[in-house]
Amino acid sequence: MSNPWAGEVALSLDGQMHNCKLTLGALAELEASLETGTLIGMVERFESGQFSTRDVLALIVAGLRGGGWQGGAVDLLSVEIAGGPVEAARVAAELLARAFAVPDVAAG
Repeated sequence: MSNPWAGEVALSLDGQMHNCKLTLGALAELEASLETGTLIGMVERFESGQFSTRDVLALIVAGLRGGGWQGGAVDLLSVEIAGGPVEAARVAAELLARAFAVPDVAAG
């Protein structure tokens, strides 16, 4: 079970649940993997709906690695993501939102 207060988002790969989280190390790894632009540029692309599948894949890999997964992008080429590409994009967007948002203490 993922903990949204800790920035975690759940993702099912081949029927196995994984907690994804954009830790500082995962964000640094993500930024290093970007061919062009910055994390802010990626956030802006997601906010405007102009993100690419490469953006989604990079965020999913970074989130999985932040959650302790040891794989890389090549390992995701043949896995079944529950919910398909739409769920992958939703998880990627949620990871960004949780990484850069301050939890509302009054709501908890």
